[in-house]
Amino acid sequence: MPGDQEEDSGVRIGGDGYGGVRITARRARQKRTNLRSVIISGALSGVVLLSSGGMWLASSYAAKQIQAVEAGTAGDSGPRGAMNILLVGVDKRDDLTRQQQNQLHLGREVGERTDTMMVIHLSEDRERVTVVSLPRDTWTEIPGKGTHKINSAYQFGGAKLAVRTVEEATGLRINHYIEVNVLGFIDVVDSLGGVTVCTPVPINDQKTRLTMQPGTHNLDGINALAYARTRATARSDLDRIDRQQQVISALLNKAISGGTLTNPARLTGMVGSALKAITVDKALADDLLGLANQLKGVSTDDVAFATVPLADVNYRTPTGESAVLWDKPAAKELFQRIAKDQPLIETSPKPSGTASASARPSGQPSPSPSPTAPTIPPERIAVRVLNGTTINGLGARTKTALVAAGFQVPSTPGNTAKHDFENTVVRYPPGREDSARTVAAAFPGAELREQPDVSGIEVVLGQRNNTVKKVTVAATATPSPTTSPTPSARTATQNICKQ
Repeated sequence: MPGDQEEDSGVRIGGDGYGGVRITARRARQKRTNLRSVIISGALSGVVLLSSGGMWLASSYAAKQIQAVEAGTAGDSGPRGAMNILLVGVDKRDDLTRQQQNQLHLGREVGERTDTMMVIHLSEDRERVTVVSLPRDTWTEIPGKGTHKINSAYQFGGAKLAVRTVEEATGLRINHYIEVNVLGFIDVVDSLGGVTVCTPVPINDQKTRLTMQPGTHNLDGINALAYARTRATARSDLDRIDRQQQVISALLNKAISGGTLTNPARLTGMVGSALKAITVDKALADDLLGLANQLKGVSTDDVAFATVPLADVNYRTPTGESAVLWDKPAAKELFQRIAKDQPLIETSPKPSGTASASARPSGQPSPSPSPTAPTIPPERIAVRVLNGTTINGLGARTKTALVAAGFQVPSTPGNTAKHDFENTVVRYPPGREDSARTVAAAFPGAELREQPDVSGIEVVLGQRNNTVKKVTVAATATPSPTTSPTPSARTATQNICKQ
């Protein structure tokens, strides 16, 4: 049943089966490499910038299509220096018709506001990308304007003030600026053939009329925008940040999938949609494809997502607004690591010419986690609890313990037809082993069983091994006391829905 279905709160993208272009093996490898290099930077800005088969996207063509703005950015720090880019998602409604506003369930307010703010850090060797989300409700100092929410900076002074505000808040030097019209995001998603998203919790947003039950959903551009923007879940803007990071991970993954690279019609559509959706600083407009080419070796394993650590998510401002306050020591540590070009997630060394291996935590001296180590964190997993014993109240107590351990348990615990289970069993459908391993780790000694007739992760409680233990996922494990604290981060690969 949909209410019992469980999915990782991520986005699953599968390759398409297109293959209409025939070229020699050598030329194919070269073209795929060039395509991949162009894709990476665009996907990180919420759009996909690439070319198709025999129709190359020349720098002159891109320069004519991409809008440029004076953003007051610092520019490049040398040919191969580390680089910080401010990504801003702008909600502009002035040029929408009444019909479009109604279709998108948006208000009719004029003006522009920033829905999304992210700092994108490119490592000096261009082998790593770190994306840090800045909550839009961050209460901070806007230079010359006093203390306001950070998304007010753009309203007060456009790109220049947004850049200056972020520089002062983070202590980072912003080299370049990318602005994405969030409404242009719709065309990009549609040009990709839509996205498939997985939510572990129900969403019922009366404002946008987005209704989703826990499970997997195929979304077109309009609904994908609503999914990425909704705040109608328990953690409001923080949940929205998670969904935005998941959608960007999905776009990146789908853009570099074989089905996209070998479909000229789809590639051409994405080029037009992507170029119309972005505005960049003038220096970046002149060399966007050059920068993209530097990132040709980056895979979804090499892109790490994090959010600024928070000290108060329910801060009430002097003006009566609801806002959030950063955890200043932890935020300082995060941005110092970025300033020093240190990874938030360590990866295994790359063999020459290949993408990185699975990620492991910074500061861990041991090799990458074993194939059986949990990789999906509890907060991204929904579980159905069934009592397979005659112990009264065991299901309810277990649900409470699972929620305390970070799992999602959206449905009321039930009972199995027979009450003779000796050992606790974690049942999962094919393809859900990653999530099931995390759940099984919460019940040490439980049996892990793949079962095609279940729709999500189920825990059948037995007489033995029915006590919930807290699970530590390898990618966010606590570093040893001899190392500095590592901010929690996830790779784009981990953000993609596993099913």
